[in-house]
Amino acid sequence: MNDDSDLFFGLSEIQETIKKYPTPFHIYSEKGIRENARRLYRAFSWSRGFKNYFAVKACPNPYIVEILRDESGGVDCSSLPELVLSERVGLRGNDIMFTSNDTPAGEFAKAAELGAIINLDDITHIPFLEKEAGIPDVICFRYNPGQLRRTKEGNVIGTPSQSKYGLTKRQLFDAYGIMKSKGVKRFGLHTMIASNDLSISAFTETAAMLFDLVAEISGRLGIRFEFVNLGGGLGIPYRPNEKPVDIEELGREIKLIYEEKIEKAGLGPLKIFMENGRLMTGPYGYLITRAIHEKHIYKEYIGVDASMSDLMRPGIYGAYHHLTVLGKEGAKHDHKYDITGSLCENNDKFAIDRLLPEIKIGDIIAIHNAGAHGHAMGFNYNGKLRSAELLKRADGSIGMIRRAETVKDYFATLDFPESKFKSLSSVS
Repeated sequence: MNDDSDLFFGLSEIQETIKKYPTPFHIYSEKGIRENARRLYRAFSWSRGFKNYFAVKACPNPYIVEILRDESGGVDCSSLPELVLSERVGLRGNDIMFTSNDTPAGEFAKAAELGAIINLDDITHIPFLEKEAGIPDVICFRYNPGQLRRTKEGNVIGTPSQSKYGLTKRQLFDAYGIMKSKGVKRFGLHTMIASNDLSISAFTETAAMLFDLVAEISGRLGIRFEFVNLGGGLGIPYRPNEKPVDIEELGREIKLIYEEKIEKAGLGPLKIFMENGRLMTGPYGYLITRAIHEKHIYKEYIGVDASMSDLMRPGIYGAYHHLTVLGKEGAKHDHKYDITGSLCENNDKFAIDRLLPEIKIGDIIAIHNAGAHGHAMGFNYNGKLRSAELLKRADGSIGMIRRAETVKDYFATLDFPESKFKSLSSVS
């Protein structure tokens, strides 16, 4: 379900919020995020040691990461700042999975310093890692199945055989053999194939594939695996007619596969990890924006004070995000609009030819499913400033968890010689 009934706020509440925090801004639901995390863990409660490593890239805000940490979650990091963010909310050791590619030396060193599980993307990274950070106690490799697996059309990751990520099957055997010879005794196996997939089969097939690989590699190399990481990619229903993934059914089906391929083969216990990001926060965040212009030419346009710099998925992927005109939830959707931002790019549109209630200047629009890959993908093209992030706490109060950028922030990384440029001290 994804329609106007999903809102965790009403018009009057947002109107009061805007008095203190002007639009545009992202707002997240602590209650929704917590309840969703608990549901995932219940679905996999049969798996001892199950952990979801939240993909920090989806929503890199320490307040959000802290909520998921409190719900027994770890973090999946891919860069130095993400590692530092996780460290600052008290995560270290096996609570961090470091999954990166084309990784700079300093980032491996930081991951090793924190005791993170290092998930290598290529066999050539082994000597690089050894030189820069040493061989860790536990190692994981990312598997790319190539033509053995297909992905749905529109998958952002791409068809595995065309993807830059991971090792081939043959390389996996060589890589684990090398690490065994270097004294490593704790091993993991990872893959990430799907992206925003709503089908259970995509993930049960991945589980079966990895369990088979565990059996094959263990048998040939004489090593024992501690965990498999099924990756993320569990989707959310962006369109009103789409159904969410049945997490409980997914848990039951993977349990059956685990019993058949791992327990019967005597390869247990084998921990199951995941790295869902979008699933954890996507439905529980909204971009709130206000209608500030209207235009009547060859089409009907409503200009809002947000832009693609606040939510770029519709512009770069053509992704659908449901829109609610607050206060008009029950009105007829009998006006066709393009909802646009102000960037000097014609793809700066949140909706194209969308049927909505009649929109007046000043109306507030809530853009759904902006809790993941929304604010995180913001940018400063055209001098646009990234908006604030707010959190509706479990007690119902609303507070700011990231302030909006200012013009000073935009120029903060420049060194302005006083003799050449005027001071920015008066710029807000």
